[in-house]
This record gives sequence, structure tokens and C-alpha cells, in this order.
Amino acid sequence: MEAFVGTGVALITPFKEDLSVDTEALSGLVKDQIENGIDYLVVLGTTAESATLTPEEKEQVKSEVKKANAGKLPLVLGIGGNNTAAVVNELKSSDLEGFDAILSVSPYYNKPTQEGIFRHFKAVSEASPLPIILYNVPGRTSSNVLPETVNRIARELDNVIGVKEAAGDIVQAMKLISLVPEDFKVISGDDMITLPMTLAGGKGVISVIGQGLPREFSDMVRAGLEGKAREAYELHYRIAPSIELIFAEGNPAGIKALLAKKGMIKNVLRLPLVEATDTLQSRINAFVDKF
Repeated sequence: MEAFVGTGVALITPFKEDLSVDTEALSGLVKDQIENGIDYLVVLGTTAESATLTPEEKEQVKSEVKKANAGKLPLVLGIGGNNTAAVVNELKSSDLEGFDAILSVSPYYNKPTQEGIFRHFKAVSEASPLPIILYNVPGRTSSNVLPETVNRIARELDNVIGVKEAAGDIVQAMKLISLVPEDFKVISGDDMITLPMTLAGGKGVISVIGQGLPREFSDMVRAGLEGKAREAYELHYRIAPSIELIFAEGNPAGIKALLAKKGMIKNVLRLPLVEATDTLQSRINAFVDKF
């Protein structure tokens, strides 16, 4: 399959009880994704609690993922921010060996105009030696990258190859798919509307739940890409309750609760994030047992 088509997974960062990075659990998680049909891995995105990792820990995570992956799946590295010059500097100074693309979030907090967003990605594009997937997630950034702006970026910046679209708006997603060049990848960043986006012409997903249910979720996306809507929706409706559960108290609290239930990690997050409440954990446990 073509690179960055299908199911990508936004990896968590497992922690030990003392809050240090649990490299053994991270390695096991990567191998589980490879064995269960995931198409590519996204390292140091939002789900990885990157905001709370030191530069040294980020290098530790990168190294461990590359070692466990052993060249089997394409790797995407999260490098983004709301200071354009700092993002440019990080792209120029980071060791990107072993990575195949960059996932770069639209600037958050500053609330730039559409022109500001375009110029930010132009600077990022010029600095990056790797292809870029831009990331639109208005719920976190407080500004929406409009379909017209994504289309402008797609047509003017050659090494921007796709967008992780997480506005949670199927109408916007369909408009986006209709506007951009055919070879520009519109990738769902929202697990619940992954299937309708894929059936509408999207190229799959960068998923959170895919990490916990890799076989079933990647089978669903594959069926969607092949146009097997009935088969895909059967899987969607089996999986859907878990998507509601894992986002009920924010990400990655929910997916860590699910992975902890599966015995893959310890259920530890770094402040300001906290673990799922006992009530949610018991609901997640019940879902996993039934599933």
C-alpha cells in the first residue's frame, strides 16, 4: 500500500510509576502494532504527552521506537508549535534519520489568520528535509485551517503531502477532499468519523483507538478503502463505543486506561493530565472484556 494510506497510530508514551519513560512497554506496544496490521506509526504527537517530555526523553522515545520498528513500518515524527522560528530551528537541528515524514500541527494559542497559517507552513516547508503532513485540530489550537487554505498549501508547497484533519466536521472534510489535488492525502484525525471520511475519498486515519484495537480498526479502514461499506460499518459499530469511552475524559487518559486493562502499560500520566476515574476505568474494562 502507498505510504501514509490506511491506519496510522499516534503512539502514547508509557511511563513507569516513578514517571520515567517505560522503554520496555513502548517497545512492546510498537511490536503489537506491527503484528496487528497497522500501516504506519506517529511518534511524539499530542497523544504522546510530548508537551511534558524533556528533549532528552524525546530522543529516548525516538530511539526506542526506531529500534523496535526495525524498518518495518513508515515512521512520522511530530514537530510543530506556535513559534514558527522555533519549529524551523527544530527541523534544521533534529536528527531525522529513520523517519519518513513530519506531522506538524497548525499554530495553537496565537490564533493566526489564514494568511498567517499559510506563511507558517511555507516557512516549515522550506526548512523540512522530509515530506510534511499538516495537522488541523481546532479543538486544541483555537483556529481552524479552512479547506481553501489547505488547498492553497497543497498546490503551492510541494513537500506538504497531506493533512490530518481533526475538526470533527464531516462536511468540512468532504469539501476538503473535493478541493485538494488527487495525490494530496486527506487523513482523518477523528476516530469516530474515520470511516465516512475514508468512504468519501479520504486516505485513512491517524488514530488513537487503533493503538488499543489495532487489528479490528485497521481491518475497518482497509475495508473502507476497498469500498466495502457494509463490512466496514459492521466493524465500525463494534468499535464505536470504545471511541466514546477513551475520549470521555480526554486523550490520552482513556487510551492509557484501555492499554493498562490489556496489560500492555502501567496507567500513569504526567501532570497536568491525570488517569481516568475509577468509573470510566470500570466501563473501559467492561468493554474490553466483552469485546
